Amino acid sequence: MKILTTSENRFSDLEDYPFKAHFCEVGQGLKTHYVKEGNGPTVLLLHGEPSWSYLYRKMIPILVEKGYQVIAPDLIGFGKSDKLGAPQEYSYAKHVAWLMQLVTTLKLTDIHLFCQDWGGLCGLRLAAENQELFATITASNTFVPRTGIKANEAFLKWRHFSQTTPNFHAGGVLQMGTVSELSEKVIAAYDAPFPDDTYKAGARVFPKLVPFDGEDFDNALPACDATWAVLEKWEKPFLTLFGDSDPLMKGGDLYFQAKVPGALGMPHRTIEKAGHFIQEDKGEELAEHLAAFLKAHA
Repeated sequence: MKILTTSENRFSDLEDYPFKAHFCEVGQGLKTHYVKEGNGPTVLLLHGEPSWSYLYRKMIPILVEKGYQVIAPDLIGFGKSDKLGAPQEYSYAKHVAWLMQLVTTLKLTDIHLFCQDWGGLCGLRLAAENQELFATITASNTFVPRTGIKANEAFLKWRHFSQTTPNFHAGGVLQMGTVSELSEKVIAAYDAPFPDDTYKAGARVFPKLVPFDGEDFDNALPACDATWAVLEKWEKPFLTLFGDSDPLMKGGDLYFQAKVPGALGMPHRTIEKAGHFIQEDKGEELAEHLAAFLKAHA
C-alpha cells in the first residue's frame, strides 16, 4: 500500500483558513487531518468529493461563536489527510471505518452531524451503525442509495466524466457545482491537496463507489439498506438543508422527510441560489440555520 502525503507547503497561502492542523492515525499508518475549534457540544462536519475541510471555512467561525466545538476532518484521500496511490485501496467500508477510528480516538459523543455529498454516504452510515454516539443529524445535498433506486441522469453524467476525463481538476469541479463565481485563490485551495494525478486516486474512484441498484461496484448496497433500516426508525432530530440548484441531489430532501421519523416537524429549508457545494454558495446561512436548529431541538 503506497501512502502519499501532500506537502504542507501546498497549503501555505490559503484564503480564510486560519485553523490549526490536527492529525489522527486511523490505521495502517494512515493519518487523517482534522480541524478542531471551539468548546461545547460537538458538531461534526463531513465534506464530500473532491473537496476537503476548506469547504467549511465559512461555517466554522459562526458555529464556534454560537458555543459549539467543531470537528471537521478531511477524508482519507482528500485535503491534508494521507492519500493512497491506487484506486482499489479505497472502499466505502474503509471510509466509514476510518471515520469511526477518528470518532473513537477523539472520544466523541452526543455528536451533532452535518453531512454533505459523500459526507452523508459515510456519515449517515456511521450514525446508523453507532446510534448511541449521535444526538442530531443534518443532511445537506446528500443521499444514501438503497435497493430499488436507480442513479439519475445528472449523476450518471458526473460519474462518466470523473472516470474518463484526462484532467480531473478539483477546483474546476467545485466551480461546476456552485452558483457563485469562485476566486482564483479559492479554486487553488481546492487544487492544493493534489500536486499531480498520483494523488487523485481517491477523488477519481469515489463516484464509481456510489452503490445503485444494478451498479454496485463496491458491494456496498447491503450496508446502505441496513442504514435505511435504521433511518426509517430514527426518532432523534433530523434536519434537511438542501440547495435549490443541485441537480445531483434534487428530491433527496423530500425523501428523507418522508422516510425518517425524526424529520417530522423540523424546520427544513431549501436554500436559494445554492448549488451542490452549498457551503461555498451559502455557508454563513447554513451555519445560522444549523445553529438555530440545534438550539431549539438538541
